[in-house]
Amino acid sequence: MRFTSEQVLGDGTVEREFALADFPGILWTPSAASSSTPVPLILMGQPGGFGIRRMYPRLVARALSVAAQGFAAVAIEPPGAGDRIPLPGVEQARADLRRAISAGDRPGADVVDRLILPLVDRAVPEWQLTVDEVLDRPEIGEKVGFSGGVIAVGTRLAAIDSRIAAAGLFAGSYVPTVTMEEARRVTIPLHVLLQWDDEGNDRGMALDLFDAFASTEKTLYANMGGHTGVPRFAGEDAARFFARHLGSAA
Repeated sequence: MRFTSEQVLGDGTVEREFALADFPGILWTPSAASSSTPVPLILMGQPGGFGIRRMYPRLVARALSVAAQGFAAVAIEPPGAGDRIPLPGVEQARADLRRAISAGDRPGADVVDRLILPLVDRAVPEWQLTVDEVLDRPEIGEKVGFSGGVIAVGTRLAAIDSRIAAAGLFAGSYVPTVTMEEARRVTIPLHVLLQWDDEGNDRGMALDLFDAFASTEKTLYANMGGHTGVPRFAGEDAARFFARHLGSAA
């Protein structure tokens, strides 16, 4: 991990941009973080295809909220986004998905697989590499949470990486069949956010995925409204969830 810039934000949070392998990212650490008081880490997932620069205002707002709870946060450029090479076949799959939705049809499993799985297959190893590097820093503690989307990415990461202690997932994207199978291996505490009227999501598929998770502690937090209509208070409930399961400064 090579840091390329550093700045201190208004509340004392330190923001560092970095390069790792062939992708960039941003690490935020609260002012209280130190080797004597290491803090938990939140992995901030984001929608595929938008890019970290376009998402920056939302990411930094989330990071500052996380820092106020005593957590560090990290975000990485998703595969195929920003200046990264596009993922093969994804644009055609996205067009096929939109065509099916416009026609009032349910997108076929093949379309969903072609759209989501290339992202999952690339993103999960990159998240694991990021966790390797960030946890080597003395001011970062051992507890790690995943927050946000893409839900198939968060599901696989939670299924295969024992360092993920809790996950707050956004059910805002279609789910491949293999993700349903991976969900049965997820046993950590979960907080799943669902926008009930999400025009770009399959509500039934999201409910099936929630049912498939093997976690004995899992909460479905559903609100009326579309994909971008998440109420502000939903973040407060997610914050309480992470505080319960990750604590704060060690």
